Parts: sequence; structure tokens; C-alpha cells
Amino acid sequence: MSVIETSHVARWYGQVIAVNDLSLKIEKGIVGLLGPNGAGKSSLMKILVGQLRPHKGDVRVLGEKPWGNPPLLRRIGWCPEHEGNYEELTGLEFVIAMNRLHGFSDAESVKRARDMFERLDLAGAMNRRIGEYSKGMRQRAKLAQSMAHDPEVLFLDEPLTGCDPLARVRVLDVVRDLAKRGTTVVVSSHVLHEIEALTSQILLMHKGRVIAEGDVYAVRALIDKHPHQVRVECDRPRELARALVGADHVARVSFEAGAVIVETRDPDRCYPAIPEAAREAKVSITALTSPDNNLASVFKYLTEEKPTGAAA
Repeated sequence: MSVIETSHVARWYGQVIAVNDLSLKIEKGIVGLLGPNGAGKSSLMKILVGQLRPHKGDVRVLGEKPWGNPPLLRRIGWCPEHEGNYEELTGLEFVIAMNRLHGFSDAESVKRARDMFERLDLAGAMNRRIGEYSKGMRQRAKLAQSMAHDPEVLFLDEPLTGCDPLARVRVLDVVRDLAKRGTTVVVSSHVLHEIEALTSQILLMHKGRVIAEGDVYAVRALIDKHPHQVRVECDRPRELARALVGADHVARVSFEAGAVIVETRDPDRCYPAIPEAAREAKVSITALTSPDNNLASVFKYLTEEKPTGAAA
């Protein structure tokens, strides 16, 4: 049984379809849910944690339906994107109250809350009112309440919003540690490098659908039908371009300062051909990189709108 499974799930707001006939399976580990704002990530997460009821389809988390299921919700952690904190409470009081709602004793609720503030480097502010917190501190307080009860499944919606670089490192370390101890983590973001720092297992969402899934290399393979760019920094870009331009695997060449950009539909042939051409042309290569070998490029290719009648 998958940890999370949906079958033909849909949710709409009036004429706007937020989640569109979505079927997926998520196994243990960390899974990144990627997509631009408006892709349907938050609506999907709210369905998975029981805050929204799907208009159609079936949802199972840990084998159970989340809607109207309080016992299941005690096994789930949820850090939403938007704040709903009680500003008159201290950070510690807030997390203690959430722990009590999960059924822990007063003493255990206090212990778990203090432990989470320590782990998230927020212990020095835990006795201050949340209304005095910065954006990043509020975010870590929300994260603390989502993790303090040791959930079996943890949902994080844009969890690093407002966090400074040191806080981001700490949050990522805590999330990885939870995953190592068996927690399944679903983390959404529109900032691709945040997901790359956590996991290579991704779900790409666009217009309420999952348009690709798997590790980043498998997803990248889906778009090899598009021209693949290779940037070659060298001492004589035009000489290298002349040596390459006649090859059948080279679709196009262009120039930047001190570099030639090679577009190819056959990267497996093109990569070894570049240093061979450089040797023959007596060109010295200083760097060879591919701006296409990253999640940003993958997402751009998979979601860009094609003109009517355009080739795929």
C-alpha cells in the first residue's frame, strides 16, 4: 500500500479548476511537489490533510480517507503556506497547545515543544509573543508545531518562506532527519533549488495536473526531444563553432562572450564530439556546462505554451 494515493481527484472553485482529475501514488521518503503559483499545489495538500473535500475522486493517506477523520489527522503533520498563528501566545505556548490537541499530556507537550524549538534554533525566542516574531521566526514556529508530535506523514507547503540562509539550513537538516527516521515528507515549492536540496524525487504540477514525476534525470529524459544546450567556454569560440557546425547532431550554434552555445538533439553524441573538435581545431576549452541540465529548464520545457500547430 502506498503512503498516499489519489484516484481521479478534482477540486474546483466556481469556474476555476484547482485540481484536475489527478491520480498519483507516493511512497516513503521525501517527495518534492513543484510548480508555479496557481498550479494547484496548496489545494492538493489541503485535500491530503483533510482541510478540503474533493468534489470527485478518492483520496487515501496511510490507507484512510483524511476528510472528517480526526484519528488519522493525529498521525499527520501540516505546515500551511499562509499563517494563522495566535499572536498573543508565545511561540512555546502555541506549540504546547497544538501538542495537547494531539493528545499528549501537559508534561509531554512541554517537552516536545521545547525540543522542537531547540532543533530549529529558536529556543532563545520561544518565550516571546508570536506577534513580535519576524516572518522567518513565525515560519519556524509553524514548522515546530507540524513536527513536534512525530507525524508519520508531514506536509510542508512553501516551508522556507521568509527564512534566512542559516535558518534554511537548519530546517532542511531537521526535515532530512525526520525522513531518515521513517517520516514520509511531501514538500511543495515554486523555488526549484529548495527541492533539489532535499530530494531528487519530484512531482511537477501544472494547471491542477501532475505533468511529470520521478527523479530529476528521468524527468529530464522526457524532454530530450527538445534541443539540448551545451555552453562551451574556450579561447576561440568561432573556430570551435566551425569545427562543430557540420555535424548532423548539431542543430544550431550561437555565441556569448568567450563561449559558444551548441544546441543538439542528440546530447549523447554531442558531448564527446565537442572535445574532439576542439583538439582538431586547436581550441582550448576552459569549461563545459549545460544550462538545460537543471529542474528550472525541465519545468520550462514541460509547461511552456506551444503555438497552435507547432511541433512538439
